Amino acid sequence: MGMSVPQCLGQLHIRKGVVGLATGAGFIYLLYKAIKAGIKCQPPLCTTSPICIARLAIERERHGRDSGELRRLLNSLEYKQDEYAKSMILHSITRCVYLLEAEASACTTDDIALVGSMLDDKDNSVKIQALNTLKAFSGIRKFRLKVQEHSIKVLELIASIWDSELHIAGLRLLNNLPLPDYVHPQLRRVMPALMEILQSDYILAQVQAIRLLSYLAQKNDLLYDILNCQVHANFLNLFQSTQPGSLLFEVLVFAERLSEGRNSPHYRAVKWHYNEQSLHEALFGDESRLADRLLALVIHPEEEVQIQACKVIVSLQCSQDVGVRPSVCQPSRSYFNSGE
Repeated sequence: MGMSVPQCLGQLHIRKGVVGLATGAGFIYLLYKAIKAGIKCQPPLCTTSPICIARLAIERERHGRDSGELRRLLNSLEYKQDEYAKSMILHSITRCVYLLEAEASACTTDDIALVGSMLDDKDNSVKIQALNTLKAFSGIRKFRLKVQEHSIKVLELIASIWDSELHIAGLRLLNNLPLPDYVHPQLRRVMPALMEILQSDYILAQVQAIRLLSYLAQKNDLLYDILNCQVHANFLNLFQSTQPGSLLFEVLVFAERLSEGRNSPHYRAVKWHYNEQSLHEALFGDESRLADRLLALVIHPEEEVQIQACKVIVSLQCSQDVGVRPSVCQPSRSYFNSGE
């Protein structure tokens, strides 16, 4: 039987008097011996835990050997486990996929399907860990299409469950994948949910949502759905200089892509109609104060925010030049013309 760390420490016979004398390098050496002895005295049963399996696998990979631990973790996922055990196993699988490249590449599409089936688990923590594992596998080229098959399910989870951690995990996965055209109908249905996440007060989820929306804004068949999506009356608060720089930059990229999209000949060929509370009216409508917010950001402390704000201003000027809603920047049009 193995001994616990306290038992191992006891065998070192470190008594009070000795510790008192063991100063400087001597004390550090004794401490090192104690820790080393404690590690050596761990019972063999610890190797059955997911964390230990991952740690051992990394050590073996470092020495050029296929540990087989990733396969063991995946196999254990097939057996009936409680929610906590499933979460821990998935977490360890994620670590192994990132750290054990050879073993991860040797996995199969059946393994991806197994992990994907965890998205149907009743426990949100299991869903979140499954999303993280799928994102890890999506970094391996041969699995990208298989992971992509779960895109619709991921969108459903994001739209139906209001959980910031789940939103972050799901959106990170989607942002790591090329989304095929057959997903577009589902994207239209979840657009209001994405806009709500963007207008929430959880920065990490907001950043991931705006990145996905910026990507979708470049799709001709989704641009109108985004622009006509209903937003809160205070939507332009996202452009306030008090917002974190990381969020401000992404919001400005989004605004630039929307402006460019509506300037395109393909989009201008149709006369579009927007509801009064739409994103289009908030950003480009006659009553919009976007231009004033942009001018304030030109002197933002972060250079990338300054540059991106200038890019949006230039894009809005192009809108006027091509005759798209010349009243877009009317409230602050004199500022643009003054050269400030």
